[in-house]
Amino acid sequence: MQSFSDLVSAFEQRFTTTLPFPEQPVTIYDPCRYLLGLGGKRVRPVVCLMANELFTEINEDAWHAATGVELFHNFTLIHDDIMDKAPLRRGQPTIHAKYGLTAGILCGDIMGIYAYHSLANINQSLQQVMQLFNKTAIEVCEGQQLDMDFETRDDVTLEEYIKMITLKTSVLLACSLKMGAIVGGGLGDNANKLYEFGKNMGIAFQLQDDYLDAYGEPEKVGKQTGGDILANKKTFLLVKALQNADTKQRAAIELLLNNDSENKVSEMLELFTATGADAACRDAVAHYSEMAFQCLEEVAIPSKRKQPLLELASYLLMRDK
Repeated sequence: MQSFSDLVSAFEQRFTTTLPFPEQPVTIYDPCRYLLGLGGKRVRPVVCLMANELFTEINEDAWHAATGVELFHNFTLIHDDIMDKAPLRRGQPTIHAKYGLTAGILCGDIMGIYAYHSLANINQSLQQVMQLFNKTAIEVCEGQQLDMDFETRDDVTLEEYIKMITLKTSVLLACSLKMGAIVGGGLGDNANKLYEFGKNMGIAFQLQDDYLDAYGEPEKVGKQTGGDILANKKTFLLVKALQNADTKQRAAIELLLNNDSENKVSEMLELFTATGADAACRDAVAHYSEMAFQCLEEVAIPSKRKQPLLELASYLLMRDK
C-alpha cells in the first residue's frame, strides 16, 4: 500500500503531463492550465486511488476517475470564486480576476465537461460510476446554492448548516472514495462504508476549519484568524451561538454582525465562548470524526491495507492548522 504523499506525487506527475486540453483557443485553455498549475492538496483524487488500492493494484479506471474528480473540483472552485467575487485563489489571482469574467465562466464550464470526458474512459461499472457522479455533481451545486442563500438569512439552523456543508464539501470526497472502490471491484457494503467514511470525514474537516478560522494561531493557520467573523459568514460557531444565546447575547451578536468595529473578532469570540458554541464545535468535530473512523473500521479489508487511509484521516481531522 502506498502512502498519501507518494500517491500525491504520482498523481501530480500524471495529471500535469496528460491534461486533455488542446492548444486552441488559448483564451479558454491557457486559463485552465493556469489554475491547475497553481497546485492544491489533491486530496479528492488521491483518496480515489487509495480506495482503489484497497481492492486491487491501482488500475487505469481509477486514474480516469481521479482525474475526473480533480477536474470537477476545480470547475467548482472557478465558479465559487466568481460568485464570491474572490480576488485570490491559493495566493494568486483567480481566473476571473486575471482573465476576465467571460473566461472564468467558460473555463469552469469546459473543465466540468472534461471531467465527464475523463470518466467516459472507465470500463469497470461505468453506469454505476456515472450515476454516483451525476448525483454528487447535483448535490454540490445544491450545496453551493444553500451557502449563497444563507448569506441573506438570519434563521439558519444547525441541521441546515450540516446539510449545506455535507452537500458542498463532503459528498465529493465520499464519491471519490466510493468510485475508487467500485472500479477496483469493491462493491456493496464495502463501497458504501467508504462513502460514509468520506462523508463524515468531510463534515468533520469543515467544522474543524470553522473552528480554526476563529481560534487557530495565526502562525500555524497561515492567515489572520477571524476571517469568517469579519465576513459575517454563517459557520457552525455563529449558528450555534445564535441558537444558545439569551436575549442580551443575541442582541450583542446582531450588533456585531451589523457593524465593523475594531474589536469585532475578539468580542465575537467572547460570545462564542459564553454561549458554548466553541465547545459545541469541538464536540461536533469529535463526533463526526468518530463516525468516520468507525465506518473505515467496518470496511471488510485487512487493517494493514487501510492504514494509509487511517493515517490520512488522522492528519486531516486532528490538525491545528
